[in-house]
Amino acid sequence: MLRPLKIGSLSACCCSNFVSRMRYVNRLKEDDELCAAALQNSHMFLFHRLSPLLQRTQQGTFRPATLRTADVQSVLESLCSDRTLLKQSVLIGCSEQNQVQFCLDVGELDQASVEELCGGTFINLRKAFLLMGSEAPLVAKGQALLRWHQTSGFCSSTGELTHRNQAGSQRVCSRSGIIYYPKMSPVVIVLVSDGKRCLLGRQSTFPRGMYSALAGFCDMGETLEETLSREVAEEVGLEVHSVSYSSSQHWPFPQSSFMMGFHAAVSSAHSQVSVDLTELEDARWFSLEEITCALQVKRGAPPPPPAFWLPPKHAIAHRLITEWTDLQTRTTEDPQLIQSPDRRL
Repeated sequence: MLRPLKIGSLSACCCSNFVSRMRYVNRLKEDDELCAAALQNSHMFLFHRLSPLLQRTQQGTFRPATLRTADVQSVLESLCSDRTLLKQSVLIGCSEQNQVQFCLDVGELDQASVEELCGGTFINLRKAFLLMGSEAPLVAKGQALLRWHQTSGFCSSTGELTHRNQAGSQRVCSRSGIIYYPKMSPVVIVLVSDGKRCLLGRQSTFPRGMYSALAGFCDMGETLEETLSREVAEEVGLEVHSVSYSSSQHWPFPQSSFMMGFHAAVSSAHSQVSVDLTELEDARWFSLEEITCALQVKRGAPPPPPAFWLPPKHAIAHRLITEWTDLQTRTTEDPQLIQSPDRRL
């Protein structure tokens, strides 16, 4: 276990207390020397050209391969003459077991050789997102930060090189001193209901047969409610009301999106869908029975295949659909639970 590091009057990372861990991580972002010291005894998540290193479990699933700094250093010494590569590691957190966590992209090294030495496989992040558990968000966060560093090497104002701090939490223009921080794109995702059915759509880029909640990027100057209303109007020609917030999720696709999930209602008297085919390939209403059946079927199930399938459990769209299904089921059993305009799911 990492020894406690004294920072002034604060004993950092010396217990599992959430506040202590968050303050410690924040101090690592501000103190290059402290961060460099923490890097020498940390847990490392490796990537190869932004694909995470995974290991197969006994249950046949995958989990991120977590290596010690010494293990990674040994791999680098075997395959790379660049002794400074380890310094390109990016801080991603501190675990409940008080272990500092970094990620590193070794895309310049031979992929097969790294996999053999580390006992894992580099897998595309879209496939890696089949991962579940507490480490899955770290994979997404690590990939997002690594991509940001790879695409932010120059100042957009002066054109000069930018230089990162040790933690990788910021980059600074070498001429102007402008500080750049990692950026995320805000996205609204909404499950629309007419009281008895929910509305799902599909884009042409979706896997065949998959339908999901409607989503779109926020425009400059918009509130979340305005974005939600505009996207639904643009994509399916409906006007929503009774908007309620559900939850949020970092989503690394197409690059680094921050998805905020909502439920919204439309009047059953004005629920005729008019799909904008430049936005969606299809959109239609689904009954509670259809959604319930789809939630019970796993993708790749033996014949007969389902008429459609839903986003996987780790996606916020799946959570919205499940929340709606649970509420509809309870409402059917107890009509007094009918949602009021201000009810939050």
